[in-house]
Amino acid sequence: MRILITEDEKDLADALARGLRQQGYAADIASDGEEAMMMTEVNNYDLIILDLNLPKIDGVEVCQRIRAAGSPVGILMLTARSSLDDRVNGLDQGADDYLVKPFHFPELLARVRAILRREGETRDPILRIGDLVLDPNAIKGYYRGSEIVFTTKEFAILEYLMRNAGRVISQEELLEHVWNEDANMFTQTVKVHIKNIRSKLNTAGAGDLISTVKGRGYLL
Repeated sequence: MRILITEDEKDLADALARGLRQQGYAADIASDGEEAMMMTEVNNYDLIILDLNLPKIDGVEVCQRIRAAGSPVGILMLTARSSLDDRVNGLDQGADDYLVKPFHFPELLARVRAILRREGETRDPILRIGDLVLDPNAIKGYYRGSEIVFTTKEFAILEYLMRNAGRVISQEELLEHVWNEDANMFTQTVKVHIKNIRSKLNTAGAGDLISTVKGRGYLL
């Protein structure tokens, strides 16, 4: 899952990005509302963490513009304002949830997971395909009860494939949703990670659950 952090406090933005990446999310950073709008126009995000008080274009207007464009992307609004009116205004403009600063990172993670689950039936807390089970909250995978140890990036790729089971996923789509904006579209990294995932699944006895559709991508 790919997340845009729109926050002008650099230390907080960097800390959030670091924490989210450790949890397997791809995270980009925008330092003002204008940059956020530009990035949402060129990238397909699964969720936006949006500070209310931003330079150039404030968070409320960013939220309004995103919703006016018809985007259903999840939005978690952050602010130092704690009044009821401020919270209601943020939600009325299209935010999915609201978190008051200062906050604890585990609470932000819980809010992120909850918003992602709201996007549809595929956002179940536990993912299952046959005897293969993924627990995104714990970042753990199991086959017939035995744990399979994946790297953070391997887990993120497999999670995305499982959430889109039955649909061919191109390398470009994986790069867009599982890597951040620095990803090289011409890299072999996707193929290398898929090869490693297949090897671990085979070793666990799961067989080759991931098919390569020539010229199109991968199908789980």
